[in-house]
Amino acid sequence: MTHPDISAKIAALMPELRGRLLANQSLAPMTWLRVGGPAQLLFTPADTEDLAYFLKNLPAEIPVMPLGLASNMIIRDGGVTGVVIRFAPRGFGQITVEEGYRIRAGAFAADRKVAMAAADAGIGGLEFLFGIPGSVGGALRMNAGTRSNTNPEIEGETRERFVEATAVTRAGEIVTLGLDDMKFVYRSSGAPADLVFTEAVFQGFARAPEEVHAINARVQEHRERDQETKVRTAGSTFKNPPGHSSWRLIRDAGGLDLRIGQAEMSRKHANFLIAHDGATAHDIEMLGEEIRSLVKAKSGVELEWEVKRIGVPA
Repeated sequence: MTHPDISAKIAALMPELRGRLLANQSLAPMTWLRVGGPAQLLFTPADTEDLAYFLKNLPAEIPVMPLGLASNMIIRDGGVTGVVIRFAPRGFGQITVEEGYRIRAGAFAADRKVAMAAADAGIGGLEFLFGIPGSVGGALRMNAGTRSNTNPEIEGETRERFVEATAVTRAGEIVTLGLDDMKFVYRSSGAPADLVFTEAVFQGFARAPEEVHAINARVQEHRERDQETKVRTAGSTFKNPPGHSSWRLIRDAGGLDLRIGQAEMSRKHANFLIAHDGATAHDIEMLGEEIRSLVKAKSGVELEWEVKRIGVPA
């Protein structure tokens, strides 16, 4: 699907813009699942000030969507209308160790790299990030975390270590958010949806580097034992309903036998959808909806998507 080219119109409104604008840029190569259509306009800001300038001058009727590592997202086959903001590592991937056992990280910094930097600096408490295949921006929006029924030392979630975040509003104002502003809940945040996060600060505590590295290794062992790590998957597809485990509900409903096109459920972890070569976003989303129908019919429980579905159908 090709969207109307608005790049020249937008560029004319922003003569001092330093970032890059690209029309109808394919998003599939930028996503974890390697599916999805193009962005009507892809913007790569040079830095936070450039992003603020862009949003301040962008017509209010044009929608905006930030894109990090897209590890927990399905971009639909018709792509995304409006502007997709794609961060670059140079301006938004930095990780800095600060006094008081704190870590400052850009929104595009990989969660795993944040955990590694903390380990090298002798900072504990951020080990849970080692097993999350996303970026800091996504962790803020999703309150990303890790759970284990057998090893509590590898558990944790973003809100437990969060200090503050910097973001840009849709009006182009640079703001700082504290814990109360984020309104974290299970696998989500109540922060305004139009905020674009640019960096965050996390609080850890003193822990010997070799001990942190050892815990990180156990996080990785947990992932490789219990989850899919060798195929394309967006991680947990559905949130765990109160009092239930999604994977058990899916297994008991017969969801392990389902496949649509080149998308199927994992037999290793029943809450993981796998995108094989040739899969489309439609395959993946329809498989998820079929799973939801099976579980509803079997148990009466309605599964809620944890993976974000963005854009328009083909």
